[in-house]
Amino acid sequence: MRREHLYLQDILEACNAIQGFLAGMDATKFSASELHKAAILQKLTVIGEASARLSQAFRESYPQIEWRDIIAFRNIAVHTYFSVQWDIVWATATDDIPVLRRQIMELLDMENQEQTGE
Repeated sequence: MRREHLYLQDILEACNAIQGFLAGMDATKFSASELHKAAILQKLTVIGEASARLSQAFRESYPQIEWRDIIAFRNIAVHTYFSVQWDIVWATATDDIPVLRRQIMELLDMENQEQTGE
């Protein structure tokens, strides 16, 4: 699972960055900040790209994570940038990212336990 581990780390780091970007932010401030919108969208794109690079077998092993939606979001953000719906980006960042972060941390913990034989 070494290759997957690296992609999971990328996802976790992007989740952490998004949570940092959101500190002190509400929907109104987010909507007014091109910097925050661009930064969060870029990290969501990283999450989607890393998810797409995980093997299909790996993704199928963890169906509790919405891999298809994550990858689809990335594709929409990259290919139809000028029609990005910022309210959806906000909802994704504030509602979905904390859940995804927890799920990825659990996967990484399981991997660490398997490696250490615990």
